[in-house]
Amino acid sequence: MDLKQLEYFVRVAELGSFTRAAIALNVAQPALSRQIRLLEVELRQNLLARNGRGATPTEAGKLLLEHGRGILHQVDVAREELGVARGALAGRVSIGLPPSLSRLITVPLTQAFRAQLPQAQVTLTEGFSVSMVDGLRLGKLDMAVLYNPERSPDMELATLHEEELVLISPSDAARPARKAAARPGTKTPAKGRERITLKEVTALPLILPSRPNAFRLLIDDEAMRIGCALRVTLEVDGLNGILNLVKEGFGHAVLPAYTLSNFENAEPFEVRSIHQPRLMSQLMLVRSSRRPATETQKIARQLVQDVVLRAIAPYA
Repeated sequence: MDLKQLEYFVRVAELGSFTRAAIALNVAQPALSRQIRLLEVELRQNLLARNGRGATPTEAGKLLLEHGRGILHQVDVAREELGVARGALAGRVSIGLPPSLSRLITVPLTQAFRAQLPQAQVTLTEGFSVSMVDGLRLGKLDMAVLYNPERSPDMELATLHEEELVLISPSDAARPARKAAARPGTKTPAKGRERITLKEVTALPLILPSRPNAFRLLIDDEAMRIGCALRVTLEVDGLNGILNLVKEGFGHAVLPAYTLSNFENAEPFEVRSIHQPRLMSQLMLVRSSRRPATETQKIARQLVQDVVLRAIAPYA
């Protein structure tokens, strides 16, 4: 079995399209199709079901896809270990980052990689927890920074930080719009108030991400535990979208304080601690336990941990 043919097949199966795979691999589509057909002839089975919308793996293709990912990963590991033997840490490391942290750590993380792993190739991918967990299981990501991931035997978890969620509100400049949106009889928190109870938070017009966002699940669970219903006026699955709406006075957000680093000027916002109870979210570094970690990946994990902790320290 030719490794290049196997790589071509895996990429087509993952992308669901010969056209997209040819672009990703930088090869001509006819050549790509020919190599995969030769692989099918050798194995005497159809591996891909071709249709007008693309290509999907057959039952035999699904089996080869599972083995193929493992084989290609082991080849990468072997190449990297040979590089280590000659004194060079190289290879590729793919890391998933949540949107709330991406802007804060992308530059310092890239700088840290160039300083300590100059011959390694790093790929940073921003995404939500569900897609990143899938990426870890499929081998598209080597590691990911996640909030409150579910425990699973095929995932290795390491706690980076326990983060407190805070109430982010519009400043005085946006108060007229906020008062207009408030429920009759609901008191608006006064400027300068440092703490607010979760029960008081539930009475405010909230702008939250939709489920199954990790922050949303945590807020929902804690509100339910104290017997209160959230007043969600808008569901927005985008950090900047949420904060821009808060800035304009449409409601309040419940997020880590460091999410305000996405704005050059944080003056349009007020931040209050939430208590009774506090909303504590665990930030964790996650990798698949089914794949052995290379030396480069081990160093990369430490780099991610160091950079994340330094970046969020001023907001703790």
